[in-house]
Amino acid sequence: MTNYSKIYKNTLEALKDIPDNASIMIDGFGAGPGGTPQNLIKGLMEIGSKDLTIIGNTAGITMATGIGIKEGSNDIDISILIDNKQVKKIIASYPVAPSSSILTSFEKAFNENEIELELVPQGTLAERIRAGGAGIPAFYTPTGVKTELANNKESRIINNKEYILEYALKADYALLKSHKSDKIGNLIYKGTSRNFNAVMASAANITIVESEIILETGEIDPHHIHTPAIYINRIVKSYE
Repeated sequence: MTNYSKIYKNTLEALKDIPDNASIMIDGFGAGPGGTPQNLIKGLMEIGSKDLTIIGNTAGITMATGIGIKEGSNDIDISILIDNKQVKKIIASYPVAPSSSILTSFEKAFNENEIELELVPQGTLAERIRAGGAGIPAFYTPTGVKTELANNKESRIINNKEYILEYALKADYALLKSHKSDKIGNLIYKGTSRNFNAVMASAANITIVESEIILETGEIDPHHIHTPAIYINRIVKSYE
């Protein structure tokens, strides 16, 4: 890797320093490969880091449900990390399958008391991550008031309405997926991958992205950049 490039030769090289007990934000939205850094997830499984805290929208539902999986593909999600006994805690909005007749890897592990869950409403999750990246330590929200999600949380009445206090989320690492990147890490996302990628990029100490297309620096129109290079530390080429 040169001083003018953040490109790493492969996923294992980009991930090799992730230690046990790390907190990791992993992009992805619902089921299917859109925005999911599948190659980085596979690499993380090979690295074998244990007792991880994973922060993401789901706890892995693609592999259990088959939703979004193309015929003949090798689509995977964080379920492989759970199956490999690498995850101690999940912070997510949608940790279970859409059907009660289907058990995901997370649900099986949770039922066996092998993994912890912190359930967070989706909008609150996005805002907690955004706040972490913006240096905002906490915020008040009406979401979850008078539900189990408000248990043991500070609340305040503001303008005659009750709000609960939510704390920002940051992570040691973020694993993201982009459609295009240049060699210094300016990113463009595609379709549904514009979900948690952008907010996660700014909320981690080290942000690693796999990109479908890698361009020379300067080839991306500045007006089209979704995440600027300042937030990106490492880049690897995505492969099928």
